[in-house]
Amino acid sequence: MQTRREFCGGLCLAAAAGGALSTIPGCGGGGGGSATSPSGTTASSLTRLTGTVAGNQVSVEIASGSALAATGGQALVQAGPNSLLVARTGTSTFTALTAICTHEACLITNGEAGAFVCPCHGSRFDATGRAITGPAVTSLRSFATAFAGSSLTITI
Repeated sequence: MQTRREFCGGLCLAAAAGGALSTIPGCGGGGGGSATSPSGTTASSLTRLTGTVAGNQVSVEIASGSALAATGGQALVQAGPNSLLVARTGTSTFTALTAICTHEACLITNGEAGAFVCPCHGSRFDATGRAITGPAVTSLRSFATAFAGSSLTITI
């Protein structure tokens, strides 16, 4: 699949050469599936988990075998209107981040080892939300987490 950057680059080359713009392939859709990050690795779609909202807290049950059952696991948690990126960073520690990219507000749906990847323009964020590859330069907002038994609570 052609990236937006490749499409726009081809468009500029065709325009500069005076070529027919109708010969340039169009975009194949947006976001979802896998995407190649600037590092050349392939980011795959994050597992989606459902959480429940009560007041300013989101609760997620972490079942054995789920994407968040082991350290290093990542998931996109949907809870009402909230979309959160969650990473398990230790036996009983997690990070929770907004899933809205700080570059152009796309929903971040992809991940790769230790990073979350925006499918729109390839921005990469580490498990703490820090922007590690642009075009985004601003970190993702983080939320406090608490884990007891098999229940993860995120304060939003």
